[in-house]
Amino acid sequence: MQDIVYIVLGLTLLVLGGDWLLKAAVALSLKLNIPKIVIGMTVVSFATSAPELIVSINAALEGFPDLALGNVVGSNIANLGLVLAITIILGSIDVRKSFYTTDWPVMMLASLLFFGFVYFDGEIQRWEGIVMVVCLFLFLVYLLRFQKTAVVDEMPEDDVPLPLYKLVLFLGLGGTALWGGSELLINGAVGLATFYGVSERIIAVTIVSVGTSIPELAASVIAVIKKEKAISLGNLIGSNIFNLLAVLGITAIITPIQVVDQGLLSSDVFWMLGISFLILPLVFIPKGLRLGWRDGIVLLLLYAGFVYITIK
Repeated sequence: MQDIVYIVLGLTLLVLGGDWLLKAAVALSLKLNIPKIVIGMTVVSFATSAPELIVSINAALEGFPDLALGNVVGSNIANLGLVLAITIILGSIDVRKSFYTTDWPVMMLASLLFFGFVYFDGEIQRWEGIVMVVCLFLFLVYLLRFQKTAVVDEMPEDDVPLPLYKLVLFLGLGGTALWGGSELLINGAVGLATFYGVSERIIAVTIVSVGTSIPELAASVIAVIKKEKAISLGNLIGSNIFNLLAVLGITAIITPIQVVDQGLLSSDVFWMLGISFLILPLVFIPKGLRLGWRDGIVLLLLYAGFVYITIK
């Protein structure tokens, strides 16, 4: 009963946090005159990736490396197969050129870098963590200096500037609510899963990863409802990049991460690479430079297949 209460409270905090964070992100893009997709890929992505960071560092330090790795791999799969799917089923997203010239290629490069580091020796070492964090830093510098609008903003006239104190307040409240909500949701979900005797990796790539992807879902769905689609797509692509380079990079610098359950290398990593790659053809098919409800259904079916194969 206590676990169910945690789950309900966690979900409530996540929805509130997503709304507050979105308000702050829109106001920040106006104040700094930065394209919204950049805000989505930096401020919103970092805030919604904070649960993954906290969970992964704690898991690695407490001797649960599979929870740290499975959480990130599962979250990246959930961000695209579940969160993006639901987002584009609710409303299509028109994509511009910089999505396939910058955003998607960087996500794929981050995914392949992680794969190269972890696949051959089953470990992410300290120096590899440092390389990942340096790559993230270089990407952020590029984003802030050169990134152009990658998604069409449908209702720019609805954007409301906020005074600085409100902006900081919404940013702080949003990030805190997302973190607290994720903690409650994870505690409740892991409690239920442990009660039913499910393995650590399976808990990580299904329940924990969905739990830590709920902030992305809350922020993205609220962004689409409020016609802030640039923040929605940027948040998801950015979160996947942050999860790989920042979450695993920082965790590995603190303590090297070693794979215990080989299912992570034989199955989960390939699912992550496959779904990440699939986003590019989906953007062009059936209608060029758009993600619509049909693409959402394809992604949702793939995610359902991944969950089924993992838990069976």
